[in-house]
Order: sequence, then structure tokens, then C-alpha cells
Amino acid sequence: MLMDRMRRASMAILLVAASTALAGSPWSLRDNVTYLSMGDSFAAGKGAFPVTQGYAYLLYQGSVFAPITNTTFANAAVGGTDSFDVLNYQLPQVAKFKPQVVTMSVGGNDLQRIFAQPPTPPQQVVTDFLNNMGQILCGLRATMLSQGVANPLIIVGNQPDYPWLTAQNPQVRQLIIGLNQGLAQVAQSCGARVADVFTAFDGREELYLYYRPGASPNEPHPTNAGHRVLAKVYEDAASQ
Repeated sequence: MLMDRMRRASMAILLVAASTALAGSPWSLRDNVTYLSMGDSFAAGKGAFPVTQGYAYLLYQGSVFAPITNTTFANAAVGGTDSFDVLNYQLPQVAKFKPQVVTMSVGGNDLQRIFAQPPTPPQQVVTDFLNNMGQILCGLRATMLSQGVANPLIIVGNQPDYPWLTAQNPQVRQLIIGLNQGLAQVAQSCGARVADVFTAFDGREELYLYYRPGASPNEPHPTNAGHRVLAKVYEDAASQ
């Protein structure tokens, strides 16, 4: 009888220890914080080498939103994506992942419409972008609230200046500043936060691959250092 009681007591101790260890293990998914990255090539990590040094991966690896052992991460970002694509293709998939935290970069490919042939008028580009972002950010929040997320954390990066473009046409910089002001208003109305990429990158050419020897013409993506700066900007926004 004594031996039976001792075996049962030992088993109970082992079960408690196992459940405690499981709570802090990456394969214990039930209580994990779910973090989703959305948007374009910046969010996908393009420019970083390896790509897993992109800013969204750095946020995950750095346990910014929760300990890495207690975070489930997915990256839905795709290079070449504009705000129309996020609205029509990425947003409808969000409910499947059930995120509690979302970070997003989008807008650079929208601006490319100004330089396309035939070009889209700049004001039309800004209007379309802000309309799309209103639907995206408010739609994200509504989806997350409907899934029981009490305090959704949605962070969208604003647009940096692209110095090689604004050197040719200073109006591009003013257009980006106006677009960012509009985005700040839309984000506030939808309960989202803005990561101030514009300020963090302003005057820092070393953060762009464009200025690296042998880079492709009009290469807009961040270097590894640029992605580290992006990660810090999003981390700062998360702590506001």
C-alpha cells in the first residue's frame, strides 16, 4: 500500500512538472499569442539576407509581442502587393489565422502607379490608397474583435521617402508626406497604430539597397540594417 501511494504521488508530481513545462514550450499552441505579418515585399523581408532577417521575423525572434516560445507567427506578405491586393486577397484570409497582433507594410507599389504607363494622377493614387486602407484597417479590427480579441494590436508602417526619386522630383516627397498624414488619420479612426518609418529612414541612404554598388536600378528595398531599423520602429509603436 505504501509503495502504491508513493508511485501515485510521484506520478502526480511528474504530471504537474510536465504541464508546467508545456505551458512555456513552442509546441503548446493553445495559449500562444498569434502574430500575423501582412503587406508587400518590405513585410515579406525582401532586401534582407537571409530573408528571415526581415523586420517581421526580427519582431518574432525578438519576442516583441510575447516570448518566442509562446508566439505563433505567420507571414502572409507577398512582393509586388499594393493596397488593392491586401484588401481583396490578404484581408479575406485573416479570419483563418485568428491573429491577436498584425503588422503591415503597404503603399510603395501604390505609388508606382504614378510612374506607370499610362500614369495615374497622384491625387487619385492617394485617394485610392486611403480608401483601401480604411477598409483594410477597420476590417482587420472588426474581424479580430469578432473572434474574441479584446485588444487587437494593429500596426501599419507609413511610407519612407525614396531619395533617388525625390532628387529628380521634389514633389514626390511632398506627395509621400501628404499620403502619410492621411494614413495617420485613417489608422486612428480604425484603432490602429502607425510605425513612423518615414522619420526613421529620413536622410539615411545607407538603409537602402539602391545605394549599394551593383544594386539594380531603382532598388527600393531595405538592407539588413534597414530591416533592423524597421523592427525597432514597429517595436516602438507596439509600446505606445
